[in-house]
Amino acid sequence: MDKIAAKQRIAKLKKAIDKYRYAYHVLDKSLISDEALDALKKELFDLEQLYPDLVTSDSPTQRVAGQPLKGFKKVAHETRMLSFNDAFSEQDMHDWIKRLENYLGREIKKDFYCELKMDGLAIELVYEDGILIQASTRGDGTIGEDITQNVRTIESIPLKLGSVNVAKIPKRLIARGEIFLNKKEFARINKEIEKKGGKIYANPRNLAAGTVRQLDSKIVASRKLDSFQYSLVTDLGQKTHEQEHQILHELGFKTNPHNKLVDSLAGVFKFHTDQGKSREKLSYEIDGIVVIVNDNKAYEAGGVIGKAPRAAIAYKFSPKEATTTVEDINIQVGRTGALTPVALLRPVQVGGITITHATLHNYDEIQRLGVRIGDTVVVSRAGDVIPQVTKVLNEMRTGKEKEFRMPHVCPVDGSKIIKDGVAYRCGNKNCGARHRESLYHFVGAFGMDGLGPKIIDRLLDEGLISDAADLFTLQKGDIAALERFGEKSAENVVEEIESRKKIRLDRFIMALGILHVGEETARLLAEKAAGVKSFVTRPNDVLEVLGNMSDEDLQQISDIGPAVAQSIVEYFRDKRHQDLIKKLDKVGVQIEAAKLTAKSLKLKAKIFVLTGTLESMSRGEAKDKIRALGGEVSESVSKMTDYVVVGAGPGSKAEKAKKLGVKILDEKSFLTLTE
Repeated sequence: MDKIAAKQRIAKLKKAIDKYRYAYHVLDKSLISDEALDALKKELFDLEQLYPDLVTSDSPTQRVAGQPLKGFKKVAHETRMLSFNDAFSEQDMHDWIKRLENYLGREIKKDFYCELKMDGLAIELVYEDGILIQASTRGDGTIGEDITQNVRTIESIPLKLGSVNVAKIPKRLIARGEIFLNKKEFARINKEIEKKGGKIYANPRNLAAGTVRQLDSKIVASRKLDSFQYSLVTDLGQKTHEQEHQILHELGFKTNPHNKLVDSLAGVFKFHTDQGKSREKLSYEIDGIVVIVNDNKAYEAGGVIGKAPRAAIAYKFSPKEATTTVEDINIQVGRTGALTPVALLRPVQVGGITITHATLHNYDEIQRLGVRIGDTVVVSRAGDVIPQVTKVLNEMRTGKEKEFRMPHVCPVDGSKIIKDGVAYRCGNKNCGARHRESLYHFVGAFGMDGLGPKIIDRLLDEGLISDAADLFTLQKGDIAALERFGEKSAENVVEEIESRKKIRLDRFIMALGILHVGEETARLLAEKAAGVKSFVTRPNDVLEVLGNMSDEDLQQISDIGPAVAQSIVEYFRDKRHQDLIKKLDKVGVQIEAAKLTAKSLKLKAKIFVLTGTLESMSRGEAKDKIRALGGEVSESVSKMTDYVVVGAGPGSKAEKAKKLGVKILDEKSFLTLTE
């Protein structure tokens, strides 16, 4: 993205984030999910890293939360309460360390203190002579809200400090932590609210925030809020962040027992993975881990950038929702002929996988959501299903977005589209089945043995592919998102497709599924195309050469009669077929020259027909042997046939050979002949 486009995008992001953050932090309303908001903030942060001169003082990356509510007394923090920048991947974490070390001008010791990132409300606690005198929210980081009376009702927060190993509690002590609500209590309170006809809370964080802002502390006391402390502002001689936690615990504060010191980024990644796997077993919600440089001197030297310390970061779990842009909308024709619109997305991580497709279900859903090509959207993945577009962020529009309209004719066979309730279908009832069969044929010709009919059917049904070229655009995450597809099986499918991007010219022609063009005719066409143009290396070369041949040109090729020639001409004149070939070219399919030159003329002018299964080689290998010696292969037995090679389980061709008196060879005799 160039600087002009980045500036425009940054302006849109700032406006949207401010809107959602105000609703979230000040009004306690969630207009979009935390995960979707995090995705917008991460995009803004990355753009500002790319163009630092575009960072302004009013950027959401430069301040914390929202303004304090008017119903509470304002409280000034002695030192600014900070928030954290977010990371979502191992690469993000490596980038964070690189930025920090570049700033410090040296390498740092890779000791990190890892904490569970609570999904709650940050607070500051002030003690004088060991007695709690003030509790406040973070607010804008400089000024918060006085919630002392309400916090006094939370049993996990000590009203008086105790000490085992701390020699002397200072006259004034400041600690910081998080107020949260466990899952069980969240469900209980929401149930009570629902019974009374009230509006239930979307998540425990919102309910906890709403609770501490209650003017009646009796209501707060009735809701069993909990709290962990994680930061000691007062200097008690602590040299590391780990020591801060130890001192907090000794003073009587509740600290999280899952927090852990690790000695490498690899340790951070393991901790992140382990906590991600076990998070559902916790009694409270977490949305990631906080990673802090353990050495306090290095932490302080890192200073602050915008709203966040340089030497700490929130390493979030893979979100179930994220934001991205709709780059296009394709129509997929299913097995029943139903047309499904599918959004092609800028690659984005959702639920731990990178996805590039999301279903839009039907045209009514597109209109309900108001999705346009170019829109910024929220993508959600619930369970093992293909992700869906759930919301359009209208405020991110630039005016360049394009409305989508359903086609009037089927993109597969050109038949008229029929509306059936909310569904649109191809008017040709056989279209879906034919389309499916053409894809089976295509993957077979390309040698994609791992993509059986069931996988192709699934990809069609889920809208991941609309034609053969779409196979080459699939990402591991697109397939891993499907039920019964793990990451390994998805990786295997994508790797097999990628490994088959290069194909012999004759196999490519056969893969196109031209009526009356089988293996032998495809070979003859390949020879002709190679003779017309020396370097046929791309699908567009095939379109250029064969697409410009007339009936008469084609009938000059042996074994191609009027009917076959007409079928070939009609295929290449069809715009839908032209578009498919161009698309195959665009996705990177490459053509390698077929080894068609005979190494001797031992079998010159001899015509072979193969039937049954050979033990020592595939049928394709047998055909290559024949051609390498100057022979020809035919698909049917006639009086012109010289040999019929019979393997295990032969068909009717063997019987016809006997009737016509054609010589029959078993596999051993064939191998002797072709030595």
